[in-house]
Amino acid sequence: MSGAWAATAMIATVVLCSTAGEVLTAAAMKSIGDLDAIRARSGLKGAIRAVVTCPRFFAGIFFLALAFFSLLFALNHLNLSLVAPASASLTLVTNAIAAKLFLKENVDRRRWTAAVLVCVGVYLLAH
Repeated sequence: MSGAWAATAMIATVVLCSTAGEVLTAAAMKSIGDLDAIRARSGLKGAIRAVVTCPRFFAGIFFLALAFFSLLFALNHLNLSLVAPASASLTLVTNAIAAKLFLKENVDRRRWTAAVLVCVGVYLLAH
């Protein structure tokens, strides 16, 4: 694998794992409901139980851990000045897309414009 393809694959792995983790965690928290209400009803133990018995929550944690270790791997092989901005900004873009598709969130025109500008910035950074 050439240098550019390897860099792209490493950054894409960080971005996709991070997005999957964040979407799964958000979906888990939405399915659990208001933790303050659960805590008021069942106490702190009840709120903790509600979170730790949700499989989606642990799937999200798994993907966030993969993203973290993928980031460490990428930083071991690539420059921080490329990995950090590219992974952070592209994660913003993929989170907006995933929030719209999977969580049915309203992503307004301003966020889509920001996502496009981020893509332009990452392109300029990479070239």
